[in-house]
Amino acid sequence: MPICEAPLHMLRIGAILLGLLGPAPALAEQGVTADEVRFVQIAAMTGSAASLGTGMRQGIEAAFAEANRAGGVHGRMLRLDTLDDGYDPSLSVPVLRDVLHQDAQIALIGATGTPTMAAMQPLTTAAGLPVIGPFTGATFLRDPELGNVFNLRASYAAEAEEWARLLVDDRGLDRIAILYQDDSFGRAGQSGLVAALQRRGMEPVAEGTYMRGTLAVKAALIDIRRAKPQAVALVGLSLPLSEFILTSHSLEFNPVFISISFGADDIAAELGSAGAGLIVTQIMPFPQDSAAPTAAVFRAALAAHDPALQPGFVNFEGYLTGRLAIVALEAAGPALSRERYLEALRSLREVDLDGLTLTFSPTDNQGLDRVFLTEIDPDGNIVAMTGG
Repeated sequence: MPICEAPLHMLRIGAILLGLLGPAPALAEQGVTADEVRFVQIAAMTGSAASLGTGMRQGIEAAFAEANRAGGVHGRMLRLDTLDDGYDPSLSVPVLRDVLHQDAQIALIGATGTPTMAAMQPLTTAAGLPVIGPFTGATFLRDPELGNVFNLRASYAAEAEEWARLLVDDRGLDRIAILYQDDSFGRAGQSGLVAALQRRGMEPVAEGTYMRGTLAVKAALIDIRRAKPQAVALVGLSLPLSEFILTSHSLEFNPVFISISFGADDIAAELGSAGAGLIVTQIMPFPQDSAAPTAAVFRAALAAHDPALQPGFVNFEGYLTGRLAIVALEAAGPALSRERYLEALRSLREVDLDGLTLTFSPTDNQGLDRVFLTEIDPDGNIVAMTGG
């Protein structure tokens, strides 16, 4: 009897029997089969942070494709499943719950955003799901007691310290203001700057906020402008920050602007030549550096994966995140399981990625500590700063 003609009660019995048999082997093995290992990325593929989620995906996929061309890791091909959360914590949690229920991937990789990771972290920790290279510098993820989080990038606090070093120590400025997104991301940058200034006996002369997902920065601009700062630190996404800078220029308010690394490629694209002079801290080496072997390998891998893609700070971070995941797979050995993979990640110490060294320890779950200074030149390009 064709299945389409089977009585309803027979279909129900069949469904029950399938349920008793349990999930498919690939799901039971948490993303590991004899010839494949799967990772999941939960990140913005749509909305205001889409370019960040997609940039991370591009880089991770380029690293995985590079490994796959060489035969994979211990004979297994690497796959990435990407799920969209729109940079919205209320969407991140149900997406993650479904991932945990399906149990079909070995680790979460390249998640994007502080508010989304803040919502997901308790669930990933409770489930023992490895979290590799989240695209955020939030301090709470730097707590090695978490045991399942492995950061690539330097923290927002480190970026804020670099702002203070440049503006206060090197340039002698003493009137610093800040604009930040009113959520856990923005507050992470704000608290970092406040702490860096307090170490120098200072406080911000003004603080302004805007709501995530909006361009409502004018009220903050009025308050900040009234305080007559010499410099304004910016913690937010590219569109509201660009709106703030352009409106400032229209009002002939031209302090030194210095921005956090989150979305640096985008803000340069948004502003073009109008962004000339904007200083941007970066937590990745310059991706176009002709003298850096890591950058050269990255550019080659990205071109091999998709010749249409342009190298940038975000997909470079994604690539290095993918490479970090691969190093741990190699260390875990051929008898792979999530538990063995987590043990391998926890055992990492010095990781050499073609001349770029990541350093981990039992009390330090962050691989890179350095912060790099860049600026937007008169042509709207991000270039390395040559002086303070």
